[in-house]
Amino acid sequence: MKDICILTPHPDYEENWHPYADQYRALFGDQLQFRPWTDAGDLIEFPLVLPLLAWGYQRQPDIWFDALDRWEAQGVRMANSIPLLRWNTDKAYLLKLAERGVSVVPTRAAPALNAADMEAAYSAFESDTLVIKPTISGGADGTYLLKSGDPIPADVLGRDMLIQPMMTAIATEGEFSLFYFDGQFSHAILKTPAAGDFRVQEQFGGREVAVRPPDAALTLAAATLAAAPDAPLYARVDMVRASADTFNLMELEVIEPSLFLAFAQDGGQAFARSVRRALGD
Repeated sequence: MKDICILTPHPDYEENWHPYADQYRALFGDQLQFRPWTDAGDLIEFPLVLPLLAWGYQRQPDIWFDALDRWEAQGVRMANSIPLLRWNTDKAYLLKLAERGVSVVPTRAAPALNAADMEAAYSAFESDTLVIKPTISGGADGTYLLKSGDPIPADVLGRDMLIQPMMTAIATEGEFSLFYFDGQFSHAILKTPAAGDFRVQEQFGGREVAVRPPDAALTLAAATLAAAPDAPLYARVDMVRASADTFNLMELEVIEPSLFLAFAQDGGQAFARSVRRALGD
């Protein structure tokens, strides 16, 4: 197999990415190289680049967008196309998917979040509990659960934000994540938050279990991928139950999603095959 490159965080990034890198080394062996996305050097030498560990891009979006522009101009080949990565960086893509008929969690945009935006959202969603998140975010950075009357946290006041109602199924059931490689379903997990929290990420006490996704979840995932502007080589589709037999999309992750390959029955071999096919091996 030809050499491939996985982009990683800046060396000073506080979270430990090396266990994830070890999973990819187990799949690709010596043909795999790692480079920090903030100082990747010349990537044109690689037949395929995957930004699977490009953590922290949401904290430096200007640098990230500049890097995407530079790689595109140089003709660097990303596993997921650069236009798709650019589109997926800003979570306002949810509104675009909704326009294309995808069932997303009800979402309002607030380009400079203020109290009036919150009051309008409480009224529109007929809910006294809302979730706010930056349009460019990751790992629940800048994400808050607010009840009617709560002040807007200072670090997000006036920022470009999305507002959503708190989906009760997050606390009662959890969030489903479905994984696709080359458009084919691989595996799924159910992520549940710690008691009293709404965030399902591991750093906040969230837990994951392997599940067989309901048919309605598979239908929504397929509709989401079909509505994306380009077909991704790898994707994670996050969703929450809206009713007994319907789901709403929470996020489509095609940049640096945790693939949870340990939960795949094949240990990630379908992912490895999709990469090899992209390389022509």
